[in-house]
Amino acid sequence: MSWQAYSQDIGQAARKASVALRNVSPARKTQGVLAIARALRSQSAAILAANAKDIEAAPGYGLNSAAIDRLRLSTDRIEAMARAVEEVAALPDPVGAVIDGSIRPNGLQVQRIRVPLGVVLFIYESRPNVTTDAAALCLKSGNAVILRGGKEAMHSNLCLGEIVQGAVAEAGLPPALVQIVNTPAREVVGELLRLNTLIDVVIPRGGKSLIERVMSEATMPVIKHYDGICHVYIDSSADLDMASRILENSKCQRTGVCNAAESVLVHAAIAEKFLPILGEIMSRRGLEVRGCSKTCSLLPEAKAAQENDYRTEYLDMIISCKVVDSLEQAIGHIETYGSHHTDCIITDDYSAAQQFVQEVDSAAVMVNASTRFNDGGELGLGAEIGISTDKFHARGPCGLIELTSYKYVVRGAGQIRG
Repeated sequence: MSWQAYSQDIGQAARKASVALRNVSPARKTQGVLAIARALRSQSAAILAANAKDIEAAPGYGLNSAAIDRLRLSTDRIEAMARAVEEVAALPDPVGAVIDGSIRPNGLQVQRIRVPLGVVLFIYESRPNVTTDAAALCLKSGNAVILRGGKEAMHSNLCLGEIVQGAVAEAGLPPALVQIVNTPAREVVGELLRLNTLIDVVIPRGGKSLIERVMSEATMPVIKHYDGICHVYIDSSADLDMASRILENSKCQRTGVCNAAESVLVHAAIAEKFLPILGEIMSRRGLEVRGCSKTCSLLPEAKAAQENDYRTEYLDMIISCKVVDSLEQAIGHIETYGSHHTDCIITDDYSAAQQFVQEVDSAAVMVNASTRFNDGGELGLGAEIGISTDKFHARGPCGLIELTSYKYVVRGAGQIRG
């Protein structure tokens, strides 16, 4: 079978399943989601065996330690996956919700009602937990999903896909609601991106080259999960103990994720006090700091930063650092070098916090809290299919609401337009 025929078959099956889902009750969809959680727990041994094959092959793909950590599953991580799926199941079903409504002077009743997007193509890299998050979110929000994970996680994803399809069928729903692309061939992605009559939206989640390819080839709308060049700005009034805790958590808790901090900005007024604290974090956590000349003079362990360091998403135990003279300079730096993903201010000055919130144009702005909280589960969405850095349709963590659109429903009693 050609890649074109293979892709057409997947797209047509997804479209047919999404149409069938339109009349399925919220309770039945929830049953399907809960069946996924049960299957994850009952078949954890099979999942771990499949994942072990991916971990064994990972060095051959050139994955660093952070990327292998994203790929690795364990009993605890499978349990966390199951709990995340259950959290999605417990959320209100957005489909059919009335967003707003009015009665026109001629008596027409006008409502905007949430509806599923339809068929979602989700292209992502080596995090198997994303497979089940996406399946649960799409099912609960009334969408069919085509999942194309990275080659690094192929064994894990194929196993998870089989388990999810079995759970969906157990709930009496079409298994084609969740399909895994079973080949790493790049040609299939190109074919799928041409299927704008079958696929309603594509969501790419991964490196810059993946996003750029999807943006250039997609014939359907794109919700993109772009770079996570996230900043922590430590203001002149910051509590330095708080600043130390938040920065260490933002950067070091898990380096290989998009909401990890990649740059720290330090107000000049407190640089002499804070940079030695940063040095302690460096020593304790094995963190490499690449800093401006002022940083390097106060922190001899730091390496001199190049211009490109401030534009880099390291996804590793490396952080850039710059001493700034003012809040305005910090905001300007974020505007110039940031990716509009997640940025944080640590301050005891309410007016400084408000100015930062108003002027920093990012999907999530944190005040005295770790950048790691820009996450669907942490923000009450149950899980996320990605963190959008777009401004249209969806921004920030994409949960159930972001996987819906709306339609107008107009009810009359025989009115005609004059």
